[in-house]
Amino acid sequence: MCGRYTITVSLEELMLHFLLGSGPASYGPRYNVAPGQWIPAILGGGEGAPGRLGELRWGLVPGWTKEAGGGPKPINLRAETVGEKPGFQRLLMRKRCLIPADGFYEWRKTGNGAKQPVRFVMKDRSPFGMAALYDTWVDPSGGKLHTCTIITTSPNEVVAGVHDRMPVILPREAEKIWLDRTVADVRPLLPLLTPYPADKMTSYEVDARVGNSRYDAPDCIEPMRTLL
Repeated sequence: MCGRYTITVSLEELMLHFLLGSGPASYGPRYNVAPGQWIPAILGGGEGAPGRLGELRWGLVPGWTKEAGGGPKPINLRAETVGEKPGFQRLLMRKRCLIPADGFYEWRKTGNGAKQPVRFVMKDRSPFGMAALYDTWVDPSGGKLHTCTIITTSPNEVVAGVHDRMPVILPREAEKIWLDRTVADVRPLLPLLTPYPADKMTSYEVDARVGNSRYDAPDCIEPMRTLL
């Protein structure tokens, strides 16, 4: 699964990397993003139009849900089955987005039963986009709640030693297809949902304080020991 991640680059770097046309004034670095929080998301784009940076709440509340507070709010959907259920297939066809990140955390089991957090990043420390779906739930009075879920896949060689899932990280050339609203056929989309090349990634251990979802400070990403 993908349950924690980071996005610490500046707004200018983020907009330049993803060729965004606009961004929220409230954007700031995040060192320990957790489910249930409002997170940056890239929507739109395609046919030469730039994407835009907005905010979605992490934990999907589908539009067909009767009550926003009831039922599961999946933070992840599996790439292998995301196209099987009609509801999620509709989101795959019409409501795709990218969640910008520059790292994500997973926890490795240690010999004494404890869990050691590990941060996974690109070797060049560049930001990347995680494939995600979003939807809008409307309450009886017309109020809208915009939420999202991140798609996961099987791990590459870097992640496999720590966890059996990883977020779908899209290569730059695949981001345009994913965000293109004119693409409504899932057939060219499903092959994109594969593990990111391991030779472009690395990882390192971080302090256990990242286990506290309320703790969000720069020392969350300080390395303890590089994994070989």
